[in-house]
Amino acid sequence: MPKTAEIPVFSVVAWSGSGKTTFLEKLIPELKKRGLRVAAVKHDAHGFDIDREDKDTGRLTKAGADVTAIFCGDRAAVMENRPLTAEEVVGRITDVDVIITEGCKTGPWRKIALMRAASGKPLPAPVEECLAIVTDCEIKTDKPLFGLDDAAGVANLIIRSMDWDNER
Repeated sequence: MPKTAEIPVFSVVAWSGSGKTTFLEKLIPELKKRGLRVAAVKHDAHGFDIDREDKDTGRLTKAGADVTAIFCGDRAAVMENRPLTAEEVVGRITDVDVIITEGCKTGPWRKIALMRAASGKPLPAPVEECLAIVTDCEIKTDKPLFGLDDAAGVANLIIRSMDWDNER
C-alpha cells in the first residue's frame, strides 16, 4: 500500500461550468482500464452537505462530533466537521495508485488545465504550472495539448508522469 506522500496527485483545473466533472467521468475509467486504483477529490467552492439532519449521522454531528463516520458492507464515509485544507484531505487518502483532484487551482499538485472556447474564459492556471492543457481552443504552447474527448491521451500522460516519478 503506497504511503500518501508517495501517491501522485494531479489536479484537473478549470473555471466553473467548463466541464471538469464531465472530463473526469471519461478520465477515471481510462485510468481504471489501465489497472490503477483512483481516488477523486472534489473541491466545492459553494459548500456542501452530505449529512442529513433527520438521519443518525446528522444527529451525531449536530450533537457536536468533530468527526462522524458511517459505513456498510461496500462503502464508508468520514465527515470531518471542521475545516481542512486540500492537502490535509489528500493526506488522509491511502491504498490507491493515483489521486485526481477536481479544482484546487492554487494547490501544489501538477495541473491539467481544461479550457473551453464557449466559456470565453482564459486558461485557469498559469501555463508554466500546467502539465498539460485539455481544450477546444488553439493555443501556442510547448505543453501537451489534448482535445476535450481525449481522456485516453491524458491517462497515458498521467501514467508516463507516474513512471517518471518512480524513476527518480
